[in-house]
Amino acid sequence: MFCFQCQEAAKGTGCTHKGVCGKDDKTANRMDLLLFVTKGIATVATLLHNAGIESSMKVNHFTTDALFSTITNANFDIESITGRIIKGLKLRNELIAIAKKRDIVLPIIDELIWNGEENSFEGKSQTVGVLREANEDIRSLKELIIYGLKGMAAYVEHAANLGYEEPELYRFIQRALADTLRKDLTAEQLTALVLETGSFGVKAMALLDKANTCSYGNPEITHVNIGVRNNPAILISGHDLKDMEELLAQTEGTGVDVYTHSEMLPANYYPAFKKYKHFVGNYGNAWWKQREEFENFNGPILFTTNCIVPPLEGASYRDRVYTTNSTGFPGWKHIPAREDGKTKDFSEIIAHAKHCAAPNEIEHGEIIGGFAHNQVLALAAYNAGRGHVESWLRENNWNGMVDTIPFPETRSYVKAVLQYQERYEALYGNNY
Repeated sequence: MFCFQCQEAAKGTGCTHKGVCGKDDKTANRMDLLLFVTKGIATVATLLHNAGIESSMKVNHFTTDALFSTITNANFDIESITGRIIKGLKLRNELIAIAKKRDIVLPIIDELIWNGEENSFEGKSQTVGVLREANEDIRSLKELIIYGLKGMAAYVEHAANLGYEEPELYRFIQRALADTLRKDLTAEQLTALVLETGSFGVKAMALLDKANTCSYGNPEITHVNIGVRNNPAILISGHDLKDMEELLAQTEGTGVDVYTHSEMLPANYYPAFKKYKHFVGNYGNAWWKQREEFENFNGPILFTTNCIVPPLEGASYRDRVYTTNSTGFPGWKHIPAREDGKTKDFSEIIAHAKHCAAPNEIEHGEIIGGFAHNQVLALAAYNAGRGHVESWLRENNWNGMVDTIPFPETRSYVKAVLQYQERYEALYGNNY
C-alpha cells in the first residue's frame, strides 16, 4: 500500500504498511482498485457525453459513492469495497457496450480492458496504486485533483439525498477523473485542472448549502445542551442531514432520545430539527475522542459518514455501532440505502436502543453555535443599513469571514453581537 491522502500520513510522506487512520494494507489496496475501476467508468461516461449521450443517475451515483467511500476514516470494510468493485466492473462493461454500439472509439487502456475475477483483485490492486505514476510532480497534481473530487463527491451525495442535483457537477467529476489517466497533460495543464477542481468544489458547496437551508432552514445562533437525560438514546455522527431527519421522525414517541456527536453537531442549529422534543443536544467532543466517549454513551451509535476511528480490542461498544451510506467497518451492522424514494429504515437501531441504559453524563451545561453566513449577514445588514450589505456583496465577492469585512464599525459590531449573543438574548428574547 501507499496512501498519502490525509495530513496523518506516516512521517509526512505516506503510509506503507498500515494507515495511521487504522486502515490495513489490503483494504487500502482494494480502494486503489475501486478507483482504478471508477476511472474506467468515468472515461467511457465522458466519451459518451461528448457524443451527446448523458450518463444515467446509476452511473453518476456510483461514481460519487465510490469516491466518497475511499476518503479517510469513512470505510474500513474490505467486503463492501469489494462489492463496489464488482458492481463497478459490470457498470463499466455496460457503458463500453453502449459506446461500441454507437461506434465510439475507446482508448486502449488497462482501466477499460481488465476484467479480473474476485480471486485476482488483491494481486491486481498492488499494481494500480498511487506510485503507478513515476513522476512525482505529475503524481502529486493528479492526486490533488482526485482528493478534491472525493470531497466534491461527498457534498454532491449529501445534496442528492435531499433531492438537489446538478448534471454539470457529475460531468465535471467524471471528466476530471478521466483526465487523470491522460499521459499527454503537462504540469501546467494539470495545475489548471487543480484550480478548475477547486472552482467546481465551490459550486458543489453552494449546492449543498442550498439543499440544507431549503430543506431545514438557515442555521440559527443556538444554545446546545451538552448534558444528558435519563432515557435510552441513539448517538448520530457524520454529515448526512437526511439521515438525521428520518432518524428523528422514526424515534419520535418511542422513548428513545437522539444526540449528535462531532461532525453532526451543526444539526442542532437548523430550525426544522428543533421541533423534536427528544432531540436532546450534543454528546462528547471531536471525532478522535470517540473511543472513550462511546464507552460512556451506552446506546447505539450511527455513522452516516466519516469519521470512524477503529475501536480498540475489547471495546464495549463494538456491537452497538451501525454504519450507512458510504461508511463501513468489519463486523458492524450496515443500514441499507433508501429504495425507490422510500425513507431509510432505522427500526433495528431504534429497537437496539430501547434495551440500552441511558448515557453517562460526561459534561454539563451548554455550548453556543450556529454562526452561519446568513446570521452574519443579518447582523451586518442591521448595522450597515437597508440595501448596503446586498450591494457590497454583489460588488466584492465576500468570502464569509468576519475579519475580512473592510468596514471597522460593521466588523466590530458583528463581532460584538456574536460574542455577546447571550446578553442580547437575555435582554430581548429569541426574536431580537
